[in-house]
Amino acid sequence: MPSDSVSALAPQRRHDIDALRALAFLLVILYHVGMYYVADWPWHLKSPHAAEWLPWPMRVLNLWRMDLVFLISGVSLGFLSRGQGTWGLLRSRGLRLMLPLAFGMAVVVPYQAYAEGVARGLVTPGFGTFLLRYLSMGTPWPKGAFAGAEFGITWNHLWYLPYLFVYTALVALTLPLWRSAAGQWVRRRFNGLRGWQLLVLPALPLLAWTVLLARHFPATHNLVWDFHLHGIYFTVFLYGYWMGVDTGIWRELERLRRVSLLLAVAAIGAFIALRVGAVVAPKGLLMDVLRTAYLWLAVATILGHGHRYLNRPWPWLRWANESVYPWYMLHQTLIVAGVALLVPLALGPVWEPVALVAVTIAGCWLLTDGLIRRVGWLRPLFGLKRKPEAELAVVLTPPASASASSTPRPPAPGWRSPSPRA
Repeated sequence: MPSDSVSALAPQRRHDIDALRALAFLLVILYHVGMYYVADWPWHLKSPHAAEWLPWPMRVLNLWRMDLVFLISGVSLGFLSRGQGTWGLLRSRGLRLMLPLAFGMAVVVPYQAYAEGVARGLVTPGFGTFLLRYLSMGTPWPKGAFAGAEFGITWNHLWYLPYLFVYTALVALTLPLWRSAAGQWVRRRFNGLRGWQLLVLPALPLLAWTVLLARHFPATHNLVWDFHLHGIYFTVFLYGYWMGVDTGIWRELERLRRVSLLLAVAAIGAFIALRVGAVVAPKGLLMDVLRTAYLWLAVATILGHGHRYLNRPWPWLRWANESVYPWYMLHQTLIVAGVALLVPLALGPVWEPVALVAVTIAGCWLLTDGLIRRVGWLRPLFGLKRKPEAELAVVLTPPASASASSTPRPPAPGWRSPSPRA
């Protein structure tokens, strides 16, 4: 199929990718605050003010939110990999992902585990004592003390970083394949999809993974055994990698944005109609088709509308690009700390979640702008370069000038939630 892959015209800014990443994170703060108020979904702490109406909007969001994040991460890799070899890509991405992971597991995440263990009555109050035991990884924790207690240490919401590193490494180690004639043919075929083919065919591999693996490997965020989610996430990651520097497929997503929106609403509407009122959640091929169709159509809709309305130099975008990684690392711990701060005030089921969102956002902003971005040695620990980059927006340029325009950018943020995908 023909594909008008990369324009040879003047460089065109791709602010929509960065804007989508930043706006998606605003949703994730609300989502993780919501996890505190959904009674039947496991999370570190649970509120007595459970909202009966909340699970469905959370579920509608959860069916595509991480898939979108991994696709955007693949798009970023498509730009970053231009002009880089396998080992250069592994070196730069490894440092940018694994150093914050190690720091986060040792410094940022422990309070979540502590609060969860105390709430369950399996950890003795006293954060200092808990932290020493946690970091020593010596004495086993009581079973179920906190998520990941069986390993002695946990990454909680930072699970996205090792997943992203593994997917990046797989692409980096197979760069010769993707740059070969066969690899370029696959990329051209995908980017050449138009009309109904673009709305249907990319969903078929996602459906196959769901049918073959979902029932045998439910979501666990265990890097070794999470085969169903690996199939889904790595597939959309590859889609993003293939799409990165193409222009035609983005214009087609923009053209189809209204159609994809209508189809996404129809798919999730049918899915909800079959689930509501059922004593036992229905299973089978029809539900899998509706789930994966909605996943891809929702992602396509967001990408199409984003390309249409967000691809411009918003005044807040540069700040958001450099803030989003630290906010990702900090936000869930700040939510848990906010719960401990606000619960004694008994604000009730309306003002408490409002205050919790405000406390989380204020904490992220104060720590990031007041400390992390200002202290040189802290910046790499939160995924930032030692000095602010001059330009963080994606620039779409011909391959011939890739080396001059492929300034590395922070990886897309990701967020963990043990909530069900359906």
